Amino acid sequence: METLHEGGGTSSSSCCSEIPMSTDMADEQRNQQAVEINDDWPGYSLELFNYPEHYHGDLECVYISHGVIMNRIECLARDILQDTGGDDMMVLCVLKGGYKFCCDLVESIKAQSRSTDRRLTTRVEFIRFKSYLNDQSTEDLQIIGPEDLSVLKGKAIVDTGKTMRALLQHVNSFQPKLVKVAGLLVKRLPQRAATLPDYVGFVIPNRFVVGYALDYNEYFRDLNHICVISETGKQKYKV
Repeated sequence: METLHEGGGTSSSSCCSEIPMSTDMADEQRNQQAVEINDDWPGYSLELFNYPEHYHGDLECVYISHGVIMNRIECLARDILQDTGGDDMMVLCVLKGGYKFCCDLVESIKAQSRSTDRRLTTRVEFIRFKSYLNDQSTEDLQIIGPEDLSVLKGKAIVDTGKTMRALLQHVNSFQPKLVKVAGLLVKRLPQRAATLPDYVGFVIPNRFVVGYALDYNEYFRDLNHICVISETGKQKYKV
């Protein structure tokens, strides 16, 4: 089996997707699949962590620390290996916000596979979405990247909201054998129910987060932690 992975997200299809859910079934599924962060979680004080000085005043808090992110990714890698039986993987990485998640996930899968008798081969392709202006998701979703994904034909695939549906529609035209979905972050939205990705790191409130390659108008990608941007930061980097 080969697997295609998408990191889903805030801007340009990063590693966070907006998936609305409200039913009891969705809640039960969510709790079984992911680490749930409550609506009233205030995050950690910025004084407890190192972060680039040029972002002083631009952040409210550290929402998820880098260490917690990496530990959760190791768990996702373990689950993917168990589900695929250690077979080879085709990985589709969604740029730009998903690149850190994709890289760390693939490296963790490879590292854990070395403890088995099977040799794991991974191949990575890249694709990009553009759907955010400032902190608002727009209706104009553009797929930027290789138009010819014929390498996916007969392969199995891992991918996450509006961006997930668009990508699935695109890649299914190349007749993959199987599609799986992975996302580091899924935003919890009210009123509508939806199916979660197959592999979910964290389910978070509907807050605009940055860091760990998630950006606000191309800023904050260099943060190691996932943070909540402040109103000052939004105004400072607004276009």
